[in-house]
Amino acid sequence: MISDMLPGMGPSDPELVKVYDQLIRNDHDGERMARAIRRTFDMLLDGQHTGRFRWDQLHKTEKTHCGTLVEINLQREFDFDDGSLLDYSISGVEVDCKYSQNLAEWMIPPEARGRLLLGLWASDQASRWSAGLVRASEEHLNPGANRDAKRTLNRIGREAIRWLHKDARLQENILLRLPNRDIEAIFNPKSGQQRINELFRRVQQRLISRAVVATVATQEDYMARVRGSKNGARVHLRPEGIVIFGQYQSHVQAAVKLGLPAPGPGEFVAARLARRRLRHQDLPYMELDGAQWVVATADDPVEHAPLLPKT
Repeated sequence: MISDMLPGMGPSDPELVKVYDQLIRNDHDGERMARAIRRTFDMLLDGQHTGRFRWDQLHKTEKTHCGTLVEINLQREFDFDDGSLLDYSISGVEVDCKYSQNLAEWMIPPEARGRLLLGLWASDQASRWSAGLVRASEEHLNPGANRDAKRTLNRIGREAIRWLHKDARLQENILLRLPNRDIEAIFNPKSGQQRINELFRRVQQRLISRAVVATVATQEDYMARVRGSKNGARVHLRPEGIVIFGQYQSHVQAAVKLGLPAPGPGEFVAARLARRRLRHQDLPYMELDGAQWVVATADDPVEHAPLLPKT
């Protein structure tokens, strides 16, 4: 079994081992769990309709709903069976799903005592997340309970957590990384198209998610604000030397050749380009539109950007 190879993962809890192995087989690198968590944050913020992008912009009731949404999105992602008593049945084992804003501070209800927990934590601000399994046995729980009779893990219980993924990378919400002056410049224009133009003008050589584009545009047709056809940002920014690579294979290959981050599904990366000159000999380059191009340095003059490879 997968778990037999992990330190400290003995056979003392066969059900935990069974669930652990199944989850690792389904999601060895954690990308699927991370996707479900990212989807949860994006659903709560609903940036496309609200323009919100920070946790502290949510209402108290929305924050409370986060754990339920994590549970729902994990079930959608993995197609877990419903449990008879708890949230899921994984490999025939009842499992309760718990989420907390602080690591391992899960509130455990009476019906979950003695059962397995799939506990999760995530921080959009830190772009990190964790998920682990633990049995909510009496020796793992603090004696005190809140008015709903829910209890928390004690020190022994925390040490007993078998982490599936700990402090793993969560797809970044780039708006949380920008200084206030950039946020103000991006959100100030009344036009959604102008806001998108300013986003790609100010955020270059860094991955930008589709959710961020939707938040800045706050329009139903937000993807049209990026495209190179008609009046999208790709058309508006070419005279400034700025190109926007998307998830298409030809775009990803071009971005990597230029030393840029590779856009994944639903991601973009923008960069200002310059024609390759003698001073650029040490920079990665590629041929576009019949000429050799590099990512522009601060000393390079602005020139009309080339067309990107066909998608």
